[in-house]
Amino acid sequence: MCWSETADLAAGGAVSAIGVACLAGVRRARDLPMASLPLLLGAHQLIESVVWRGEEGEVAAGTAQVARTAWAVIALPLLPALVPLAVLLAASAAARRRLVPLVVTGLATAGVLTYYVATRPVTAHVRGHTLGYGIGLPHVCPLMAGYLVATVGALLLSGDRVLRLLGVLTAAGAAGCAALWRLEFISTWCAFAAVVSVVLLRWVRTGAPAGPDEPARPPGLRRRALTPGAAGKKRPGRGEGSRAGKRPGPPTAGRACPWCRSRCGTACRGPCRSAARRGG
Repeated sequence: MCWSETADLAAGGAVSAIGVACLAGVRRARDLPMASLPLLLGAHQLIESVVWRGEEGEVAAGTAQVARTAWAVIALPLLPALVPLAVLLAASAAARRRLVPLVVTGLATAGVLTYYVATRPVTAHVRGHTLGYGIGLPHVCPLMAGYLVATVGALLLSGDRVLRLLGVLTAAGAAGCAALWRLEFISTWCAFAAVVSVVLLRWVRTGAPAGPDEPARPPGLRRRALTPGAAGKKRPGRGEGSRAGKRPGPPTAGRACPWCRSRCGTACRGPCRSAARRGG
């Protein structure tokens, strides 16, 4: 988790596996962006393991540069754009109104960061047991403020208990990483966010709560409810209430005889009834 190549590989593999489980358990299409976050962060840690190898001279310089750029693309412009948008899609209608400003903030921050990632080379340096990345960003404090407001703020204002828990954990991790690793903040915080994102597996399994704009999901197939007064009624047995269980009365003129099916207009107590008994 940015402390060594082995730690990145182990954490990235575990978080990616949980991310696959999250995607497999999604029941609503609009939950897919949020459920994909653990898989994205797990892949992010696997990419950083390649950055470690590049700094140690174990991979080609071109491969190391591609890994550094890919790491920076995910960490800087992608996360502040994806996280608030994913929260917005998964949230109820009441929560979406307060999330719109955070989505706008995230997109604006991502736009600025995209420009600098695309126009400046990404460098990485080993600093003890951590990696420090450099792009030469101007106005770092406003950009990081917009970054954290968009990502952590969206989780805290999501209106969902599990997502709020994820927001609290990432906020605490941001404060700790800023205090302990100021120069390596983005690397250590992304690693911490990857680990705590596993709580999204619980979010996927419990199911997002239905908001006022959509009905709650039924837990399963329900038995058909009985109508009032239906309970206690005995269903008619075989032959009960049917023509076979009742002796037909005498037919009236113009109606079909119940025995010979002809319009004889008589009681048919003779040949017709005898033929019916014989099965003829």
